[in-house]
Amino acid sequence: MQDGVRSPGKCWNAGPGPRYHDATPQNATPCYFDPRVKVGRFILKGLLHMITTVTKFAPAIALLLATTLPPGPSPADLSAALASGSLSDNQIIRSESLGYDLQYRVYLPAGYEDLSDLPVLFLTDGQWYIDQGGTPRILDGLIERGEIEPTIAVFVDNRDPHRLNVNRRNQQFFCNTRYIQFITDELVPHIDSRYETTATPASRAILGLSFGGLNSACFGLHAYETIGGIAMQSPAMHPVRDLIPDYRSAPKRPVRIFLSTGTDNDNQATTRRFKTVLEDKGYELSYVEVPFGHNWSNWGPLIDDVLLYFFGREQAPLE
Repeated sequence: MQDGVRSPGKCWNAGPGPRYHDATPQNATPCYFDPRVKVGRFILKGLLHMITTVTKFAPAIALLLATTLPPGPSPADLSAALASGSLSDNQIIRSESLGYDLQYRVYLPAGYEDLSDLPVLFLTDGQWYIDQGGTPRILDGLIERGEIEPTIAVFVDNRDPHRLNVNRRNQQFFCNTRYIQFITDELVPHIDSRYETTATPASRAILGLSFGGLNSACFGLHAYETIGGIAMQSPAMHPVRDLIPDYRSAPKRPVRIFLSTGTDNDNQATTRRFKTVLEDKGYELSYVEVPFGHNWSNWGPLIDDVLLYFFGREQAPLE
């Protein structure tokens, strides 16, 4: 298991007395005043003085640099230097299992025309992972740097494509067997037939946040024969209260799991209980805590962690 806790590195102090390296003193380690702080403050004053001096003469320095240094690349040039994949427009698919239309968008890595046998990441709440998460650009960067395999991403919209103000998350994400069937029996074969994929469970992963994380957990128990990677960000487990007990009682599934939570009012107690169950069952698990709440300050910086865990070039294949 890979386990990590990201901390902002601040001390906590309830008043006079010791400070603590945690949100509460009950499980914290005290940190007392260090005399070196005074030296640090002296150095800080010196730096502030230096900054003030540089600011005073900034116009002259800028003029000197402009006349002696060659121009650097523009922001447009820097952006163009990063090989960009393509993101399709919304595609409509009719689900026989659900009895209605859904829409999705597909990211293809740069140089897709010369590639084959690619892994696939399915993202529920797909429009949020594009707009708020910036996932296509994260994929571009990781692929360009050779940190992950070229990967296809399928962003499944949670809204009615004909009435975008109608959100279907509560209908679809609570271990809805018809939604699971739509993904496994309709969308996955549809993607495999149209794109250069590796059509195996080990080459596929599903990612979701909050109720979407709950949905991913459902796939871990009920769709492991189709999808072998289960990624959950801040899973909101309460609508399906039997799910964690079901993981405890069911045979271990052949899946690899990424699980994360914030530590600021993010259902972390339930997520930690879920982590313990997964560890006790022997699941291959990457677990991360971050010092944020139920928001994109929590989820956004972990998207690359998810991609590296499932599709990293040094990641061992799922057996």
